[in-house]
Amino acid sequence: MIRAIMHGCNGHMGQVITGLAAGDEELEIVAGIDLSDHIKNAYPVFSSLEDCDVTADVIIDFCSAKAVDALVDYSVKKQIPAVICTTGLSEGQIKKIKEASASVAVLKSANMSLGINMLLKLLKEAALTLAPAGFDMEIVERHHNQKVDAPSGTALALADSINEALDQSYSYKYDRSKERAKREKTEIGISAVRGGNIVGEHEVIFAGTDEVIEFKHTAYSKAVFAKGAIEAAKFLAGKPAGFYDMSDVIG
Repeated sequence: MIRAIMHGCNGHMGQVITGLAAGDEELEIVAGIDLSDHIKNAYPVFSSLEDCDVTADVIIDFCSAKAVDALVDYSVKKQIPAVICTTGLSEGQIKKIKEASASVAVLKSANMSLGINMLLKLLKEAALTLAPAGFDMEIVERHHNQKVDAPSGTALALADSINEALDQSYSYKYDRSKERAKREKTEIGISAVRGGNIVGEHEVIFAGTDEVIEFKHTAYSKAVFAKGAIEAAKFLAGKPAGFYDMSDVIG
């Protein structure tokens, strides 16, 4: 049985993962970390990682960006692999995570769902065919009104996937309201919508002359991310130091 620490256990995603793990025969949550103690769990909950004295094989992180630095330090210090699912990280934090992966296994993904990670692969192939043919590329992402980062980490991952296929030759345009100018051919537009309780929608548009091709992924429940996080934790436990992502889990 794989023993996991749930970092951010009393948040919404932490509780979804807790519920799914309770019925999993391969993974057990043995401790939780959360500043809030308003929820009673079947495992002990600590207010900080440093207070946690429970032995574990892996950490699953679904917390806030400001808590990630301490998580990375703890992961390295205790030599416990970490699945980092928190989004909205700074470039400095991402750099720190990659540096930490030299001494401990770390899996970082902007989106844990199987569907999104398959879409990342499909977009590369589409971009290689459609971009040279003059198609404009736009990404529209929609999330609930409580999400604080925009654009979403997943939208950026989709754009990065396209740009990687095109040798990083495209720039990103986040807001066209501040200038009056024609759209550049070598840009990828990214728009964010926030409202209601939309779990997550990502639409990638390839707009050409007289035809439009659209790729769309809709998450109807946060359970899709929780399932992916659990599978990632099972994959990462016991792995040697290195930087991993969901493509490794799928592969």
